Amino acid sequence: MNLHDLKLTPPWEWPAEAGSQLLVTLCDEKAPEADRHLAAELAGELVVMNDELAAALINILENGRQPEEIRARAAISLGPVLEQVDTGRFEDAETLEITEATFHRIQESLRRIHMDASAPKEVRRRALEGSVRAPQTWHRDAIRAACASDDDAWKLTAVFCMRFVKGFDDQILEALNSTDSAIHYEAVVAAGNWGVDAAWPHVADLLASESTEKPLLLAAIEAVPTIRPDDAAEILGDLLDSDDEDVVDAVEEALTLAKGLSGDAAWGDDDEHE
Repeated sequence: MNLHDLKLTPPWEWPAEAGSQLLVTLCDEKAPEADRHLAAELAGELVVMNDELAAALINILENGRQPEEIRARAAISLGPVLEQVDTGRFEDAETLEITEATFHRIQESLRRIHMDASAPKEVRRRALEGSVRAPQTWHRDAIRAACASDDDAWKLTAVFCMRFVKGFDDQILEALNSTDSAIHYEAVVAAGNWGVDAAWPHVADLLASESTEKPLLLAAIEAVPTIRPDDAAEILGDLLDSDDEDVVDAVEEALTLAKGLSGDAAWGDDDEHE
């Protein structure tokens, strides 16, 4: 199975040698750049991540002679394992993808690259985006600086990071009014992640509008149970009749989550979605 086959195959169906194949490609500087970029992307999947793959991604990230796009992709791919291990907190180290030493090495590498003003902007942005998957104290100042930038790319990074680092409700609300579709989307996701109640009117408007684009609609649906779980059945009910299976699936998941968050008593026994 080549790299492109892996890309088209769900990670849980990858062969046992997939991780080794990715490692070989990452370390082969003579391999086509497109293959190494794809390998860096696929290496972020938790089913293959280990200390060796993490080390290879770090080496690429820190090497200024490597192509900028591959360095940036390496930074992004280090994010999922940071989040996974940060959630596990090393209580059962044998079940984690990487060791504690590798975890801290990733954190320090991403921090150092982000702070390096001489590094390419895209690499620094992605380093910040990857690092916030396991929040640290330095992230607040980094996000504030990115948010204050006149560069929309940095603003986008800032709002993305607000998904993972709390304390930015005011900035999230401001970003909901952005004319940049990507920033708008990230703001809706962040509002949902933190249950920002003041974002409810905006989320409700997105759900009611027939012109809301699908990705934004899905983000708004997912935000409902964390912001107003008791209102979920009423505001999402009509969307169960959508012709789009993705929308229906998202609504069903949101309703299930909302019911769990609000408690059965708030829903009654005869709700239409049951």
